[in-house]
Amino acid sequence: MLQQSKIVLKGMMQQELQGWCKSVGETSFRGIQLFEWMYKKGVSDPNLMLNISHKFRGFLKENSILSTLKLELKTESQLEQTTKYLFKLADNQFIETVSMVMENRHTVCISSQIGCSIDCDFCATGKMGFNRNLSVGEIVDQLIYVRNNIANPITNVVYMGMGEPFLNYERVIKSAEIFHNPLGFNLGRHRITISTAGILPKIKQFINEEQKFKLAISLNASNNITRDKIMPINKKWNIQKIIKEVKQFSLLNRRRIMFEYVLMKEINDSPENAIELAELLSGINCKLNIIPYNESVGIYKRPDEKSLNIFLKILHERQNGYRILVRWSKGQDIAAGCGQLVYKEKIAN
Repeated sequence: MLQQSKIVLKGMMQQELQGWCKSVGETSFRGIQLFEWMYKKGVSDPNLMLNISHKFRGFLKENSILSTLKLELKTESQLEQTTKYLFKLADNQFIETVSMVMENRHTVCISSQIGCSIDCDFCATGKMGFNRNLSVGEIVDQLIYVRNNIANPITNVVYMGMGEPFLNYERVIKSAEIFHNPLGFNLGRHRITISTAGILPKIKQFINEEQKFKLAISLNASNNITRDKIMPINKKWNIQKIIKEVKQFSLLNRRRIMFEYVLMKEINDSPENAIELAELLSGINCKLNIIPYNESVGIYKRPDEKSLNIFLKILHERQNGYRILVRWSKGQDIAAGCGQLVYKEKIAN
């Protein structure tokens, strides 16, 4: 069996593992076994891979890396069954992951980058700045850890944690394929949602590749003047460009895309904003999530109940082709809500 420097196996697809196994003198079938042990069974200790030869287990232990992160801190909400995990990576960087259990639904919000370069003004993660993209293994290991430590089966995965998923597109899609694979996590594609702030070339790529995972677009404004201020990415790819692409996709494929609208007091919550938003989405087969702002940084506040109800009333009166939901983020008492994920020491420094 050939010797080599340690290689990170976590994150490899089945064919990659098969090729690697052959390159070190094993059969390609070993790659299938490794894939199943790592992803379906969540095992990172070769000694526990009992249907693999003792010799190969020893080789794996000496020459490969099967785990990419370790738990640094676990924080549990006192309000609901929500848990936030702070993970330390091999290069001493940190990311956060959130598990949310409600009745028969267990959703895990995972990170795709360390920090974020999009710099949305209302988002705490953006204040960290950007460090690097996560590897496929670092993305997948978040879900493995949660699955191994919470009894409730994972029903949904959302790429809505730290980072902009579409700026780490290839690795995000690859990790989603592992989550979907029957020998991996065996999650239906409709249970995997990838969110983007509006990286238009990648939205087009996602559509052209006919990806079956769910797509969520963080709109957060009803006009370009407001969106320019709170989401600088809008100056490059504005609302009209995004809506045009999504509308065409919706008409051709009859697939529903999700829009997310974080509602912020005196920023984007006026009756006029509601009318503009209704007109923007009119006729599009989509789902609209209204998310009352989770207070974390800067001047931004959550609207009062009256403003929220007026906003929703206008949307419902003008509803045409889209479904409207209000999504109250979980884990707000532990800063685990949308836009609140941030490694505090990074900001302090």
